[in-house]
Amino acid sequence: MSGRPDSRRPQVSQDRGPRINHHIRIREVRVIDEDNKQLGIMLTADALALAIQKQLDLVEIAPNQRPPVCRIMDFGKYKYEEKKKEQASRRKQHQVQIKELRVRPVTGDHDLQVKIKQARQFFADGDKVLVCCLFRGRQIAHKEVGEQVIQEVVKELADIAKVESGIRVEGKRMVLLLSKK
Repeated sequence: MSGRPDSRRPQVSQDRGPRINHHIRIREVRVIDEDNKQLGIMLTADALALAIQKQLDLVEIAPNQRPPVCRIMDFGKYKYEEKKKEQASRRKQHQVQIKELRVRPVTGDHDLQVKIKQARQFFADGDKVLVCCLFRGRQIAHKEVGEQVIQEVVKELADIAKVESGIRVEGKRMVLLLSKK
């Protein structure tokens, strides 16, 4: 036989999951049955015959142990349950987003309170808030007015938020990033 792998046989690599059935190449394995009962160390051929007799698969679950640990189980059902667990854990994760709160130097008090209430909701959802003061025309000459508006927002949200990055000017806008305490 030449040293080349047989092209008709499917190749299973380590990074695509555990080795199953005939892909387990080691001579002896420690076997656990479908009821999590230890059957001890067996020849791989005997363990595979036992799995086939029960109409299940022999799956290598701990390849780095000596001898490797194999479990007799329904591999399709195992893969399905693993996929479901992964989806459930992904569903529980929350990606932190940066929500933008736009104000102007001439924003009125009531409008500012409405925006602050919205920012509180963003913090309740676990997001960060970017307070952005937009300047038009010659308003940029009076940056201190925009800074006062931003400081008013920071003061109102001081009980639940902290300043993550200070005030900086980016063109015709002044921004400040807030995160939840």
